[in-house]
Amino acid sequence: MKTKLSKPLVFVSALAATGIAGAQENDQPVMVEIKRLSMDTALTIAKTAIDTCREQGVQVSVTVVDRGGHPQVVLRDVLAMDLSLEVSYRKAYTAMTFASTTSSLEDRFTGPFSVGKLEKVLLSAGGVPIQASGETVGGVGVSGAPSGETDENCALAGVAAVEMDLEMASF
Repeated sequence: MKTKLSKPLVFVSALAATGIAGAQENDQPVMVEIKRLSMDTALTIAKTAIDTCREQGVQVSVTVVDRGGHPQVVLRDVLAMDLSLEVSYRKAYTAMTFASTTSSLEDRFTGPFSVGKLEKVLLSAGGVPIQASGETVGGVGVSGAPSGETDENCALAGVAAVEMDLEMASF
């Protein structure tokens, strides 16, 4: 004897099989709050990084990216090379993506098909994640100094300038 299922029953069964019907049972919110840096905070990070490098006699480019890896603030000092713009972006993107300083990633991905070969990823010192209450909210990348260590120190100074504000921010 053949049993014929009704169309609504087939539809509900398909939804249940894909997990869509169970989404409400898991108390998934309809909207999600996302923490984002204000433009002023991102600008303070970038300007402090530029000023820190200037104190060392170095002109650099700085990019601050948001949590999605999109440039939020980009500054290039007068004598910084044009190439340093792209490099600073890639360092910021990498630091944000891996929630880690880029210097700590330099030797991590060495295989021929590793993640280090992706277009936006740059495993070179000078990128620092921006975190608030343990959550990564962006990244800052600095490029143009004679060494990645100097780039990173300038990026760290930028983040340090707003660190207390980020930890005390109400969300």
